[in-house]
Amino acid sequence: METMTIGKIAKAVGVGVETVRFYERRGLIEEPQRRASGYREYPESAVARLHFIRKAKELGFSLKEIEELLSLRMDPGATCAEVKERAEQKVAEVEAKIRDLQRIKRTLGKISATCKGSGPVGECPIIEALE
Repeated sequence: METMTIGKIAKAVGVGVETVRFYERRGLIEEPQRRASGYREYPESAVARLHFIRKAKELGFSLKEIEELLSLRMDPGATCAEVKERAEQKVAEVEAKIRDLQRIKRTLGKISATCKGSGPVGECPIIEALE
């Protein structure tokens, strides 16, 4: 089995070296063996795990949720239903965030429309609305 340095693995996954170290400290990837020189030697399997973490982050999963997903992935007794439940929870969270962002957009649009864009800041209806 071929090993990779931290720089190579980071480049292969498209993350920074510090991100790899951070995931290692968090226990999301196993601490690799070290060469006599002290350099980390990551197995090729770490690339797949880092891809998994990166994709899950892109979908909005927190590191705690990713840790749970990784645990399920490694648990021979885990079922797809358990993973699906977590995905559906994430969908519900995303929908709630979208509703919040839409509310914020409406509110900002309303207060922005009250401002003529001229005059002193002390008379700005946007500032007044925020106070």
